[in-house]
Amino acid sequence: MPPPYHSSSNTIMSGANPPESYVCDTLPAPRLANKQHDDQHQPTVVHSDPTPQHTTPRKLCVRHQRMADEGTNLKLQQSLDAMPLEERQAVNAIWSNFSSSSHPRRALILQGLLTMCCFSQLSLLTEHLTHLIRIDPFACLPREVSIKVLGYLDATSLCRAAQVTKRWKALADDDILWRGICEQHIGQKCHKCGWGLPVLEKKRNYRLRSVSPPIERPASSANKRARTEDAELPPPLKRQRSGEQDPESSSSSSSYNLTRPHDLEQSTCALLTPNPPTPCVSATRPWKDVYSERMTVERNWRRGRCTVRTLKGHTDGVMCLQFSETLSHPSFPVLITGSYDRTIRVWNMETGVELHTLRGHTRAVRALQFDDIKLITGSMDHTLRVWDWRRGKCIRTLSGHTDTVVSLNFDSNVLASGSADHTIKVWNLRTGGAFTLRGHSNWVNAVLLWDSNPGMRVQETDVSLFDGSMSPRGSACGGGSEIDVGKMLISASDDGHIKVWDLTERTCVRTMSGHIAQVQSIKLLAASDCADDEMMLPEEVKSSGEVEEPSGEAEADVESNEEDTDVADPYESNDTSSNTTPGASPHPSAAGVEPPSASQPPLSTTRKMPVLISGSLDNTIKLWDIEAGRCIRTFFGHIEGVWAVASDKLRLVSGSHDRTIKVWSRDEGKCTATLVGHQAAVSCLALGEDKIVSGSDDADVKIWSFSG
Repeated sequence: MPPPYHSSSNTIMSGANPPESYVCDTLPAPRLANKQHDDQHQPTVVHSDPTPQHTTPRKLCVRHQRMADEGTNLKLQQSLDAMPLEERQAVNAIWSNFSSSSHPRRALILQGLLTMCCFSQLSLLTEHLTHLIRIDPFACLPREVSIKVLGYLDATSLCRAAQVTKRWKALADDDILWRGICEQHIGQKCHKCGWGLPVLEKKRNYRLRSVSPPIERPASSANKRARTEDAELPPPLKRQRSGEQDPESSSSSSSYNLTRPHDLEQSTCALLTPNPPTPCVSATRPWKDVYSERMTVERNWRRGRCTVRTLKGHTDGVMCLQFSETLSHPSFPVLITGSYDRTIRVWNMETGVELHTLRGHTRAVRALQFDDIKLITGSMDHTLRVWDWRRGKCIRTLSGHTDTVVSLNFDSNVLASGSADHTIKVWNLRTGGAFTLRGHSNWVNAVLLWDSNPGMRVQETDVSLFDGSMSPRGSACGGGSEIDVGKMLISASDDGHIKVWDLTERTCVRTMSGHIAQVQSIKLLAASDCADDEMMLPEEVKSSGEVEEPSGEAEADVESNEEDTDVADPYESNDTSSNTTPGASPHPSAAGVEPPSASQPPLSTTRKMPVLISGSLDNTIKLWDIEAGRCIRTFFGHIEGVWAVASDKLRLVSGSHDRTIKVWSRDEGKCTATLVGHQAAVSCLALGEDKIVSGSDDADVKIWSFSG
């Protein structure tokens, strides 16, 4: 420590010492001593020379500047003044000689002093040096350099740095730092730490919350329909869904409906009225708060912490549902559910209020999908219905299947439906034509449309099957004449197979086998949402998944009827062990199908391909590489069949006959949380950034919120 010595030492340091030995001007002890003596009205004993007046600012190093701020010399001066005069002079002489010495001389003096010290003195030195050698770098560096240094820290380290001092907190909370961390984690998984955070689109785009009051409804005393299920046999038997008349009377379910005209009118207005214009107010939040909010949600996901709300209204099992939080209007998120009670119900997810009950199907509703304009439902009455869900009106009824419509999926141009009659119908929404794909040997439980070449998409037209001016079976054009090049369809069936169809060629290009029971649900994870390791199929992967490629003897059997054509699967075979090389072309000429022309390029092998997720009654969930036709990973954990699966960039969820919902880490292949609450099989679910919505055979709809 720099000693309190008389001012002549400063003259010696600045004048007598050579320039290379100069370190800094140490603190002037006379000022401290004079102040001390003035306070105690005692004569100055240590310092006889007057304090010289400096016209230039003092040059202090970082350490001595900190000592000046902490008043260390004042404490030393007080200790020195408490000593007798002779000892005071001796100590001051030692300090003065050391201060006036050059660097080599100082080092020699210190080495000598260390050899003279006992352990007690060395311990004292260690105790003081631990504090003295600490330097606050941010007190010396410019702010820009400090921000650059802190930019190498992760979020946890930044939060710890903010707890050191106020200066550190001001730097560690800088928006530039936290914006970079948000960009690194939100909406994707960080390559360094492996964590990803949800986007929370609804919170990012501020939306006015609904203020519609909840509507009280009396409880229903309707009896539960008896089902013929055998819970003893693993895996669970297929739910008995055909040849069954629903004994539920219309009067018993009417108690859940908005029967009052005023309530119906109010709900319709809420769905039809556009959002009021909001004033353009520039409201921003610190990026640290944005990160903290999303980190809370992600931690809740990983720890299985959530709040549960139950929506009651259906009088029988809920078989299908979908929700949307990004509609142009209304301002609140909308949930639509379909049930065995023959109804479709529209809900305000924020308040739990039932807005509409759509009636028209004469049997159970098994599938639905909606967008901003329309809702399409499939039923056990063999029909599909198109609804204006905002007004609660049926627009059109589509017929064609000869048995239960189990699944459906549509985009802007194509509608596909799978049925218990083992067929898939594809409806061209541009022309109104339709054709049928045949190949499955059992119920088609799920269908998914996939644009394998988005760049080849034909410009959308305003003509639609649902505009009221076109017959679904009366177009002058062929059913597939205007289907975009590269439009694919993926189907899953009770026969245990997953098939990939080319809708332009109307052929099955691949059959994937691996499940040993009925495949109930499939979801397609876009390539942009997949991790890099999911897109690469390791050579050492040994999977039970098999891929069936076209044999050379099979030929496509396509009927010439332009209005409604049947397309058989030429690759269907009872021998699932006959496999070919996974890299085979999806359109082999040996199968009687011409290879793609220059205007129809084959699927690129270098592009990232999406990942397919399937759930089956064999109690497992599988991830598939569509291009190679191989199973990438199998998830084990459910003790009964898996009825529904859903996934996003960060996680995978599944609903099972064992009444549980499991949340999975897709990369690690392990279950991170198990949600329990339903009293019967979980038959359907939907996944959001901070919530899961599930439907069950217990007639309840549950919203599992992880927003905290």
